[in-house]
Amino acid sequence: MSPESLSINLSDAIQNTRTAAIALAKSSNQVKNAALEAIAIALEQQAEVILTANHQDVIAAKNAGLSDALMARLKLDANKLTAMIAGVHDVMRLEDPIGDRQIHRELDDGLILERISCPLGVIGVIFEARPDAVTQIAALGIKSGNGVILKGGREAVHSCEAIAMVIRDALASVFSEHGGIFSHVVQLLTTRAETLAILQMDRLIDLIIPRGSNQFVRYIQDNTHIPVLGHADGVCHLYVDAFADLDKAVAIAVDSKTQYPAACNAIETMLVHQAIADQFLPIVQAALQLKKVELRGCNRTQQIINVNPAEASDWSMEYCDLILAIKVVDSLEAAIAHISTYGSKHTEAIVTTNQAIAKQFMSDVDAAGVFHNCSTRFADGFRYGFGAEVGISTSKMPPRGPVGLEGLITYKYRLVGDGHIVASYTGDQAQVFSHRNLL
Repeated sequence: MSPESLSINLSDAIQNTRTAAIALAKSSNQVKNAALEAIAIALEQQAEVILTANHQDVIAAKNAGLSDALMARLKLDANKLTAMIAGVHDVMRLEDPIGDRQIHRELDDGLILERISCPLGVIGVIFEARPDAVTQIAALGIKSGNGVILKGGREAVHSCEAIAMVIRDALASVFSEHGGIFSHVVQLLTTRAETLAILQMDRLIDLIIPRGSNQFVRYIQDNTHIPVLGHADGVCHLYVDAFADLDKAVAIAVDSKTQYPAACNAIETMLVHQAIADQFLPIVQAALQLKKVELRGCNRTQQIINVNPAEASDWSMEYCDLILAIKVVDSLEAAIAHISTYGSKHTEAIVTTNQAIAKQFMSDVDAAGVFHNCSTRFADGFRYGFGAEVGISTSKMPPRGPVGLEGLITYKYRLVGDGHIVASYTGDQAQVFSHRNLL
């Protein structure tokens, strides 16, 4: 098929998604929740089909030499499938974000302004390796009244196809009286050519969300005029302060690095105050080595514990693996300066019992998430009570951090008058706006 033919066929498919999304946006919360319930039931009923498809992807990925980090994201099991279904139910319990009247104001007698929340329209989400993202994103898209175009990595193609088919069949069964239009709300793309094509469809797609490596996200950002929401790096830090409870610091460091090392909210660098480095580093080394973590340290770290030397590149490295760089710092200010230089504005954490130091750290560190005495792994839409997330944004413009429903809606101004004209509000005899907020 020629690129021109591909583009035409794909445009038709995405136009169908746009049409379906317009209809979905008018549906009640009860109807949308019925669709989500049907999806949850179907996922449970078709678990064996999904896991079999995933096993096919895992075998192929192993033979292709896929990295351990991506393998961890690719592999589905009963626990992940249970979490996927729980995520759908959590989205169901969220309030309907559509149709919320944010402003209700009388500008003048008979001239009434409203600001009403509404869906974005069609969202394209391009991700690597993680087939469970299909369910998360589809659920949030349906709840927020948006159409969703999904493109998973080629390593997860069978898994994504199986999950997408389950979702589309469930939607078709719930909305059968509408002639099947709602089955187009969720579309799955499977080829790189389709990915390149949708990046040029700024009149059909309202937002692109890339989820993957630094190089992958930057490629998307550089090759589309569609607004892009996401983060290119996940270089997260844990700073262990001079006033840290060392037992808690060890537990937090181990969890932040090893609970899911492939995640973008796992720490890649640990900063340790010089006042407690001699005492803390040997005990945290022992705990991390039990989890098979490779440690790389600065010169001062190497003088205290036996670790591989850290190179300059290690401070900006997102390992997504059981590797951790360690640096001894002289002060809180030095730790913050290091984070400012090498951090990716994703998630940063401090362990300390000193409230003043914690307050300064949380105020001065520029990141979407700043944590005190807890693991960076809590930076997650599901754990925040968002039901699920479509991705994490490190942009300063909202939405920031884990992006749930609120990142998939916008608003429009509605103004209703009775023959009002602007000329009446200019000149010597100008009428005066009342600007009275209404209940």
